[in-house]
Amino acid sequence: MAAHNLAPSVNCSLDDIDLNALKDPAGIFELIEVVGNGTYGQVYKGRHTKTGQLAAIKVMDVTEDEEEEIKLEINVLKKYSNHRNIATYYGAFIKKSPPGKDDQLWLVMEYCGAGSVTDLVKSTKGQSLKEEWIAYICREILRGLSYLHSNKVIHRDIKGQNVLLTDNAEVKL
Repeated sequence: MAAHNLAPSVNCSLDDIDLNALKDPAGIFELIEVVGNGTYGQVYKGRHTKTGQLAAIKVMDVTEDEEEEIKLEINVLKKYSNHRNIATYYGAFIKKSPPGKDDQLWLVMEYCGAGSVTDLVKSTKGQSLKEEWIAYICREILRGLSYLHSNKVIHRDIKGQNVLLTDNAEVKL
């Protein structure tokens, strides 16, 4: 899920998040490799250092003018990622930078190891996806969107790159 794609369509109660109070990710998560680039930063395959659990870690610079948007995204992820078709939110961390440089926010979420629907289509090398697969993916996308919409949240960026697949063929927004 790219940064800033989820937004409440109406005002909802949100926790006030102090970005400066977030923990440093050092010793908790480590970055393994870049798996995607977005408008707001890079997404890495990462690992929890103690458990070895894989995670998707979105790393983005925290600029003052984007601070409120970032807080909103954290709140929305915390509140609405408890659905089977929404990538699970694990936590947020702040990596402090030297004075004069922007701090880095690490948003840690469920790792979807099978890539995106765009990756799936490209891997078919010109062959059509089976109709059953297309129907399954569409149904799961609609379930995720229905959940978000029932909670007055809009996604704002549905596209193949933002529809992810787990190693167990689960579909996640």
